[in-house]
Amino acid sequence: MTMTSGSGTYIGYEPPGTKAPLRSEPPRKKRGGWIAVVAAALVVGGLSGAAASVLIDDEPAAPVVIEVPAAAEPVAPSNTDVPTFLGVDPAAVGATVIPSIVTVQVGSIQNGEFVATASGSGVVFDPSHIITNHHVIDGATAVRVVLSDGRVYDAEIVGSDPITDVGVLVLETTDLDPLTLGATDTLTVGMPAIAVGSPLGLDGGPSLSVGVISALGREVRTGPDVVLFGMIQTDAPITNGSSGGALVDANGRLIGITTAVGASQLGIEGIGFATPIEIVERVATEIIETGSASHALLGILGSTAFEPISESGVMPVGVTVEEVTESSPSAIAGIAVGQVITSVDGVPVRTMDELITALRHYSAGETVTIELTDGGMVTLQLGTRE
Repeated sequence: MTMTSGSGTYIGYEPPGTKAPLRSEPPRKKRGGWIAVVAAALVVGGLSGAAASVLIDDEPAAPVVIEVPAAAEPVAPSNTDVPTFLGVDPAAVGATVIPSIVTVQVGSIQNGEFVATASGSGVVFDPSHIITNHHVIDGATAVRVVLSDGRVYDAEIVGSDPITDVGVLVLETTDLDPLTLGATDTLTVGMPAIAVGSPLGLDGGPSLSVGVISALGREVRTGPDVVLFGMIQTDAPITNGSSGGALVDANGRLIGITTAVGASQLGIEGIGFATPIEIVERVATEIIETGSASHALLGILGSTAFEPISESGVMPVGVTVEEVTESSPSAIAGIAVGQVITSVDGVPVRTMDELITALRHYSAGETVTIELTDGGMVTLQLGTRE
């Protein structure tokens, strides 16, 4: 199968005994099948990659006129006849969300003028700051933001984090309209999800598409050394240029930042992924406060623990500690090889991926309580992942 642009992500079940370090690199696993995951930033100029364009005829052909039988006079809809999707009024959600979505243009200054070479999306986080993806602004020498109402601002990169693919911009204004933040802990598969971004860098403001939450807790590999954990999967269309846009719930609350799409040799497969808002909020806040983001270190090597449920079946029940790094937070707390971690601060952990996802919600130096299957409960201060 031919990769579209970027590396493939292997999607499948983790076999028993597969080790996954909680240190400098995310785990790499062998998978049964695979699908390419493409960051949805749009190349519009001199960067490598597939450019997208929209072709419009100067003189569209006249439509064919046909005669039809007389029909009954159509009934004018009442004010209550508003089109809905799974009981959600997309127009009302759009009216709430669109003012907080921006186009992020990256490029360079040539002869004193800004020249755009690529385009992505962004979400207003507070009256001065924009959240986008790291891969949208990575390596940019100049950035410009176009607001939904057409205003254009030069932007400064505050910082970005390749581990979570989150970036933050600041504008010289204090009147931006931030989105209300939602939460992912109440999401279930099948709930409505609405994606709002700036696909293809088109003029005229943001674009809205509707779908559902297709899956939760996905592991997505977007590059040779980049694995994103705990991702929200949706079938709400996410297109080139939508990276850094918003995934919102039925009430227009921000639940994730649209980051990647799945593709095979047949093309885009209608699978999109968004970074959960809890991770985005932690990383963005830390970047705004310090210029960079830290990541928590537990200090173990581990593997998913399985428990028999029948003569031929097993189920994941936690993370077996295979190795404890010397002088690490786990070593100091007394966690031993062979113990099985089952929760972090009361949040159940059944697999290695879930443990890594749980830790992505914490900054280095924060204190957490780890529960073990042997009845042990330890509280420790997380270290810093280098």
